[in-house]
Amino acid sequence: MNENESPQKGSTLYLVKICLVATLGGLLFGYDTGVISDAIGFLTKHFGLGVNLEGWAMSCAILGCIVGVLIAGVFGDRLGRKKLLVLSGALFALSALGTAFPPNFTVFIMFRVLGGIGIGAASMASPLYIAEISPARIRGRMVSLNQLAIVTGFLLVYFANYYIARQGTETWNEHYGWRWMFGCGFVPAVLFLLLLLMVPESPRWLVEMNRREEALDVLTRVNGPDAAAAELAAIEKTIVQEEGTVLQLLRPGLRTALFISIALAVLQQVTGINAFLYYGPEIFKKLGSTTDAALLQQILVGAVNMLFTVVAIWTVDRWGRKPLMIFGSAGMGIALFGMGLAAWFNKVDVWLLGLILGYIACFALSVGPVTWVILSEIFPTKIRGRAMAAATVFLWGADFLVTQTAPLLNKNPWLVETFNKSFPFFLYGIFCVVEVIFVWLAVPETKGRTLEEIERSWKRES
Repeated sequence: MNENESPQKGSTLYLVKICLVATLGGLLFGYDTGVISDAIGFLTKHFGLGVNLEGWAMSCAILGCIVGVLIAGVFGDRLGRKKLLVLSGALFALSALGTAFPPNFTVFIMFRVLGGIGIGAASMASPLYIAEISPARIRGRMVSLNQLAIVTGFLLVYFANYYIARQGTETWNEHYGWRWMFGCGFVPAVLFLLLLLMVPESPRWLVEMNRREEALDVLTRVNGPDAAAAELAAIEKTIVQEEGTVLQLLRPGLRTALFISIALAVLQQVTGINAFLYYGPEIFKKLGSTTDAALLQQILVGAVNMLFTVVAIWTVDRWGRKPLMIFGSAGMGIALFGMGLAAWFNKVDVWLLGLILGYIACFALSVGPVTWVILSEIFPTKIRGRAMAAATVFLWGADFLVTQTAPLLNKNPWLVETFNKSFPFFLYGIFCVVEVIFVWLAVPETKGRTLEEIERSWKRES
């Protein structure tokens, strides 16, 4: 038996296996979110959509995300993290079929919103589950695996969409290709549901439900018997002192945690990431690329996103949360201001792709995964689900705002003429500057601290 399988130290392999299953929720999150980026052009022509309805087709799922987060916040603390993952998987499967065969645009929107509910539930349940089952020493890396799964989902769907688009002409894609793009999500959704049968419930939630022996069994398999007993005692001691009411978040200390989490959630989105992930092919087409070249360029975006998320997983528990966030936000801002200047001086054909890839790399290294790590760490066990839901609602609300306004910012005649298509880049770049300052001044470092230690630090502030 090797070191990772020692009965005294627990099984890292076991931990990795169950975390990888949980991250399939993140993969589906990425797949279902990213599929629209390549399909939107064909979908717009098929249904004859204007600018506002094009934005609605892109952003309607995000309203579903907000509903999904609210459901997850309420029921995640009552029914458990695993049941939330099962719910999200079922919704992904239904949405994949419904968006592939809609008789009209209204039905498409209905199933797209349904998929959004699944995305919202998964966006909260997966990192929450992983954070609660992982030891402090590797918790950052384990939670970051969820972000890796999300960007892997984006990359997979870019490959799938590129392959599908090449099976026919532009006319074929307008009538049938986009349907295959959405429908292919059914297969990973069913696989996710089947694999969830092998995953245990979160040990911290089990303790909360007075299922002590089950919690100890899970902790023992992960950490070994000695460490499991100590961690179980720490969890029980902390939970006894918790009130379990959301009003607890309005007290000094935890009120600060809530403010930090909401600010980080909003800043993750208003720095513009989904304007590139959702509208990337359309941006590249407007710069002169063919449909085939634009889809290939989007695959390149997805590959860079995944590669630098791997770097984040390797560094988040070594360098810490704050250094990565500050470095990454600064890099994103530099890239965005560079894009703005390139657009202003009509040099987009030379510089834009490289700057976009630099921006994506900085996001994937920092703001993308680390925001989710922090959100999953900083709240008490009894209200962690509802508290994280509050922050995640703001995240998806900001995502909706960015997604809905992106076509307007890019196509508004006055903005285009006045800023020569550079206005969105400068706007998102300013928010990156705000994020650097906020993280530097307000966000505490949580590297290497147990969830119970983080919770006690907020109590000391009150």
